[in-house]
Amino acid sequence: MSNAWRLIDSGQVGPPESAAMDDAILTCHADGAVPNTLHFYVRSTPTVSIGYFQRAEEALDLQECARRGVAIVRRRSGGSTIYTDQGQLVFAVIAPVEEVARGGANAFSRVCGAVADALRSFGIDARHRPVNDVEVGGRKVSGSAQLRRHESVLHHGTVIVDSDIDAMDAVLRGAGPRPSARVTTLASLLPQPPSMGDLKSAMAESIGSVFHAELRTGSLVDRERELVGSSVRECYSRREWNLRI
Repeated sequence: MSNAWRLIDSGQVGPPESAAMDDAILTCHADGAVPNTLHFYVRSTPTVSIGYFQRAEEALDLQECARRGVAIVRRRSGGSTIYTDQGQLVFAVIAPVEEVARGGANAFSRVCGAVADALRSFGIDARHRPVNDVEVGGRKVSGSAQLRRHESVLHHGTVIVDSDIDAMDAVLRGAGPRPSARVTTLASLLPQPPSMGDLKSAMAESIGSVFHAELRTGSLVDRERELVGSSVRECYSRREWNLRI
């Protein structure tokens, strides 16, 4: 019997909707209502995604975000604040915890390893750096975070294709080196970076191989759409949630 997974490509998505989609898929998966899912999207506008436990005023230059028109959304998973724009592919894997961490693997290693495999198919030496990064030459090109609900896990992350690193430097705060000193882009590593379509295809092939899955194109079910709508209205579009004010 085949291990059928659902593949959803949402294209360009607004910041509140993108956070709500990942949350809705995880909720329905935990309820047994939807199959394992690989979800792709690109945020339609520059966005900072704040880790659940972070303080916005410590992680961000709020005035610079406002000046540049950078949206702010707080996700439910932990980890650090990240900057995303139309030059980054966002992906999410939603599956049982035991499948993601099969064989005693670190919970991040199978998915991050699959991302690294996909990037190596374009001729770069990408490697998983525990816990949750993929690097090329010691510089991060992909980062991830996870959220668990019952026996299900959401592993979501980004691949930096051709992002605005100057904007990333400007809006992110925190100790340590600026993003420009520790991240890289596929555009800076390759004479011609892959298109978003080619990157999605490579990612889908690699993740399908790692999880021995047959990926079948699908879409959100009605219950997921309902949850997206309510989460956007009640949570992800509200300053009280995103900034914790």
